[in-house]
Amino acid sequence: MNNIPKVKLGIVSVSRDCFPVELSVERRKAVVKVCTEKSIEIFEANTAVENEKDVLKALQELKASGTNALVVYLGNFGPEGPETILAQKFGGPVMFVAAAEETESNLINGRGDAYCGMLNASYNLALRKLNPYIPEYPVGTPEEIADMVADFETIARILLGLSKLKIFTFGPRPHDFLACNAPIKPLFDLGVEVMENSELDLFEAFNNHKDDPRIPAVIKEMEQELGDGNGYPGILPKLAQYELTLKDWAEDHKGASEYVVFANKCWPAFQTQFGFVPCYVNSRLASIGIPVACETDIYGALSEYIITCATQLPATLLDINNTVPKDMYANNQNKFAGYSLTDLFMGFHCGNTPSCHMKDCSMKYQLIMRRLLEPDKEPDISRGTLEGAIRPGDITFFRLQGTADSQLRSYVAEGEIIDVDPKSFGGIGIFAIKEMGRFYRHVLIAGRYPHHGGVAFKHVGKLLFAAMKLLGVSDVAFNQPAAMLYKDENPFK
Repeated sequence: MNNIPKVKLGIVSVSRDCFPVELSVERRKAVVKVCTEKSIEIFEANTAVENEKDVLKALQELKASGTNALVVYLGNFGPEGPETILAQKFGGPVMFVAAAEETESNLINGRGDAYCGMLNASYNLALRKLNPYIPEYPVGTPEEIADMVADFETIARILLGLSKLKIFTFGPRPHDFLACNAPIKPLFDLGVEVMENSELDLFEAFNNHKDDPRIPAVIKEMEQELGDGNGYPGILPKLAQYELTLKDWAEDHKGASEYVVFANKCWPAFQTQFGFVPCYVNSRLASIGIPVACETDIYGALSEYIITCATQLPATLLDINNTVPKDMYANNQNKFAGYSLTDLFMGFHCGNTPSCHMKDCSMKYQLIMRRLLEPDKEPDISRGTLEGAIRPGDITFFRLQGTADSQLRSYVAEGEIIDVDPKSFGGIGIFAIKEMGRFYRHVLIAGRYPHHGGVAFKHVGKLLFAAMKLLGVSDVAFNQPAAMLYKDENPFK
């Protein structure tokens, strides 16, 4: 993964001047020791902040170390002004946590009152209009604080990635998919750059890569990846040419940004002019941390990138596509145990899911495009999909979306892919999410979300939810349990 940030954690202890500074320092050292034991790399600043001059010293240490994500640790009550000035002047993601008391035998000289100090810290953070990460219960032992630091590392990676991200688009968002046509103003509010380009720009760049001397090496990589699933080897030269086109475009146009994703129009003129479908190339770029969303789905590409930062694994983008037939449900009751029929749906796309997340896969043709463009001949311009069943296991379904009135909203739902043959085409799997039927109606439909959802191949709901809150997204929906009604849900059903 070379398209996501490297988080360099740092920790600074703070101490109110009427408390012994040694207490905060020793507690900080204990946290760092546990972090090291848990293989969490963290820079320990020697300066314990008691006043504003200490803030400047600590900031110098942090800058010299390359720290880009800061843990402010209340080893005791903490000085409200200096500790929040530190967060204000740091210039990157910040977390506030506090020490729990260690033992009943040391509650006079060894009592720190950080439990109390977190309250006043939160008030002063609000005065400065700061929104740091504060865990659900931010007070703990060194072992508990280290686990909070590990969570913060992931959240910081998301925030740092978005702050230096550029989204490239090619082609206007399709008229038939207006749900993907969302305002981009909220992206600039997040600090994300957007560079919109014509399909002609892409076509010119593609043609300029004809006979590129690197094409044979890319073909060899593709052949090795596909193995026995290389059903249409004749299309690989064009796909390799296209892959090099996108990689070079990213490198040549990232400008002041460090990380890139794509949202590209992929039908129907793409097939007739380029002579293939781009799905397999999209899957390969996603596998190295550069998501390529189809149908110019800008927020889909953004969602995939957030997932990639959260998991450090490739993501995919799927249609929330079709229901599971009743007979399939009945014939696989042992595998669907614990789920109702409405908890299930099939996630599908033409063939963009990375091979590492496929149970089985092979190069095929895009059936829907073939029906439209070449129904009475052998597949030609519709070739280029990576199809098969998506591998079973834990998933998190996620999307960050801009609304028609330029607001941001999001959803997060954890579930799993069931190991049942979907018996259909494309890259496809059977997804199970508790209370999906209600989530579908009262979040996806009521929230006016489009049909594309980002898929993380592990459970990261807690971290995605926290990251959205730090980004200022007030509406973060989830699949609520049966006893918890959604707003406007009919209680008499």
